[in-house]
Amino acid sequence: MEPDHNPPPSTAFHHHHDGGAGGACVNCGGPTAFPSPPPDPNPNYIPIRAPAVNLPPANNREIIMRTPVPQSQRVVPLTPPYHFQTPVKKIHNQNDIVQFQSSPTCQNFLGFVVLLSESIRSHKLSDPCHESPVVLAIVSVLETLSVYVDEIPLAPQSSRYGNLAYRTWHERMSCDAESFLLQFLPPDLQSATVELVPYFTDSFGNSSRIDYGTGHETNFAAWLYCLARLGVVKEEDYQALVSRVFVKYLDLMRKLQVTYCLEPAGSHGVWGLDDYHFLPFIFGSSQLIDHKYMKPKSIHNKDILENFANEYLYLSCIVFIMKVKKGVFAEHSPMLDDISGVPNWNKVNSGLLKMYKIEVLQKVPIMQHFLFGSIIQWQ
Repeated sequence: MEPDHNPPPSTAFHHHHDGGAGGACVNCGGPTAFPSPPPDPNPNYIPIRAPAVNLPPANNREIIMRTPVPQSQRVVPLTPPYHFQTPVKKIHNQNDIVQFQSSPTCQNFLGFVVLLSESIRSHKLSDPCHESPVVLAIVSVLETLSVYVDEIPLAPQSSRYGNLAYRTWHERMSCDAESFLLQFLPPDLQSATVELVPYFTDSFGNSSRIDYGTGHETNFAAWLYCLARLGVVKEEDYQALVSRVFVKYLDLMRKLQVTYCLEPAGSHGVWGLDDYHFLPFIFGSSQLIDHKYMKPKSIHNKDILENFANEYLYLSCIVFIMKVKKGVFAEHSPMLDDISGVPNWNKVNSGLLKMYKIEVLQKVPIMQHFLFGSIIQWQ
């Protein structure tokens, strides 16, 4: 019988191990030194109970703080002769991300996003703006896609996420995509559908995984960027691209998310800005720059949210989050709660633009699905 190495509680804290021959304690016979535990056979395993899984990426915050604020850049037009092609994926690892980030393509695309943000600065959504036939046609397409949701009933199933009826909706949208685009493309650009359709169909989520996230949203921005490069939409359309087109797109995506229970694609959990979207926070914060009364902390004022969410994208995002998430706002959305402490909307907007560059455009899991062709070129 081996000696008991655990003395009674009354003496456990007062007992002193005195070294003896062979490393044994002269008082109790126990070892005076214990061997190191064996190495973990699976060092990458993280137990579910580990709290570190959802810790905010502190190093990313430092990177974001050091990153220069992205600047607007006029879209570089694509000139004939055109060589439209089926776009393909080019980003597979971090080296590809580095190459993409340093390319004129990335700079011009991000500059386009900044231009859209600036176009809506200090404007309400209902403010009058130039609405071209192309803008109205795109809005009509998005309204048609919303009607498709009403026409496709839910499939009976018990799982929380991913109603299979979404695949029916996605297939119908994909089948009609080319005819949608041909409604507003000029005759000399009809052949561009081979390149434009993949960006368009990838803007509404993934039909296999039945999910949606910021990568799909970025595809919609990329589709608009393609239209800008082709001259189909012009700079005078940019305010309407946000206040008419993007708003209609956001309404459609929320309808799809709620109706078909789309799973968040690549969500960061509570430490993400939002489960599904990023761009409406950028555009919405730009809307509120220099507002006389509404400050970032105003998101905690229910009266403001109720009365102004229909005019300001940022507030509408907060309202939607509060609708779909239960509990204390600071607990389910700590990042948005932190942002509400920023002194003004200008700082919020510039911070979100930097965050979009780092957290979306520099992330392999998101950008590995991004497409490149003759319009958005891999350089």
